[in-house]
Amino acid sequence: MYTYFIAGHAKLPQGMAARNLYDSITITLELDFKYGVIVDASCTLATEHGREYIRQLLRGYSLQDGMDDILDKLKKHYRGKAGQAIQAALKDVFLQYDMVQSHE
Repeated sequence: MYTYFIAGHAKLPQGMAARNLYDSITITLELDFKYGVIVDASCTLATEHGREYIRQLLRGYSLQDGMDDILDKLKKHYRGKAGQAIQAALKDVFLQYDMVQSHE
């Protein structure tokens, strides 16, 4: 399987633990090149539990299906302070993915 690495970024809100480490959140994805399926994911949330939760939430989703379903899933299941920042970072990832796909 041929994969590639892609990243998205967004500003974190004030008052978050992760804000002590980073000004922004970064979401990185390893994608299957042919189908756009998320093979693995990581993010810069402060806790290992939060990072693992986002990883499990995103894995297996195909970016070829667009962002609406994954954003809805995130809104429904992730209730932490970083929710809007994670959504913004995912939108940034999708923009990066879209640019890669349009050049292939």
